[in-house]
Amino acid sequence: MVDKDKIIEGVKLILEGVGEDGSREGLLETPDRIARMYEEIFAGMNDSADKHLSKTFHASNNEMIVEKDITLYSMCEHHMLPFYGKAHVAYIPNDKVVGISKLARTVEVFARRLQIQEQLTAQIADALMENLAPKGVMVMIEAEHMCMTMRGIKKPGSKTVTYVCRGAFEGNENLQNTFFNLVKA
Repeated sequence: MVDKDKIIEGVKLILEGVGEDGSREGLLETPDRIARMYEEIFAGMNDSADKHLSKTFHASNNEMIVEKDITLYSMCEHHMLPFYGKAHVAYIPNDKVVGISKLARTVEVFARRLQIQEQLTAQIADALMENLAPKGVMVMIEAEHMCMTMRGIKKPGSKTVTYVCRGAFEGNENLQNTFFNLVKA
């Protein structure tokens, strides 16, 4: 649960620390606005992928299912700056499927936390494996990190790509290439 009072006090200290006047008209409501924003962007702290993946449906089709271009926004745990991009999720059912919106909800649960992209990619795959018991899962994320574009090295447009394979995708280049080709299509 987000402690809005602590965030408000923290933002006031940051404003003071950077030399701003927190009583200036434009900044008077800023601490409260940031507390409400954090409540929204860190909503995944109080959410569970299990809840979204619990309702499944019997399926006789056990071919690969791909949900691609799932927009995500997350916050880097190292600099507390955003990273954003697209997640691509595939799984091979084992007689049961989940509603396709639940794949996007699963991405959202983990993205709305202080996070690193490598961990985010694995968390999504692991949640699908645990809750759906599919034959395999593959997740790829392509994201731009503001900690690389607006500070430090300052390389806007650079993207970090991470992917993980679980189950049938592990070591199976044919399945992996099928996934990559579907994502590119």
